[in-house]
Amino acid sequence: MSHIRPALVLLVLFTVLLGVAYPMAITGAAQVIFPRQANGSLIERDGQVVGSELIGQAFTRPEYFWGRPSAAGSGYDASASSGSNLGPTSRALVERVQGDVQRLREAGVQGPIPADLATASGSGLDPHISPEAARVQIARVAAARGLTPDAVADLVDRYTRHPVLGVLGDPAVNVLQLNLALDEAAPMRP
Repeated sequence: MSHIRPALVLLVLFTVLLGVAYPMAITGAAQVIFPRQANGSLIERDGQVVGSELIGQAFTRPEYFWGRPSAAGSGYDASASSGSNLGPTSRALVERVQGDVQRLREAGVQGPIPADLATASGSGLDPHISPEAARVQIARVAAARGLTPDAVADLVDRYTRHPVLGVLGDPAVNVLQLNLALDEAAPMRP
């Protein structure tokens, strides 16, 4: 019985300290040091939030670059973030990948298709594709926008993020940022 009071005091103390004070201090520090990142790395155009650098979006029109397939809910649903949990021998996975490859072939993609255009990421929310996945889409996007392939390739190069210090991470292209740059370079008529 003599141990109950100190145990309850420690429980309350650590709950307040680690459950309230510490999270508030970290949140406050993040708001001061990294306010943009702490608020979701939102991207705005004309005063409207159009997305986040951190969460992919479904682009299906031919004049836009397409991102990775999403296994999160009905597509890039952050509340359903997860992989499909389908193994390499799963018939459902094979059929989904075949469907994605067929859609790319019908859109005019020739040659080998990069894996990230046919497979979902672990979270299902990945906003990036590899530079190779962007390059295989250049001809389709350029034709749909009335641009030269070289002009679209220049945008892909400009929006390719390179590894930190040349070794940390893989080169990647943020699909939303690239598509927004396309809209600025060659606006589509409604």
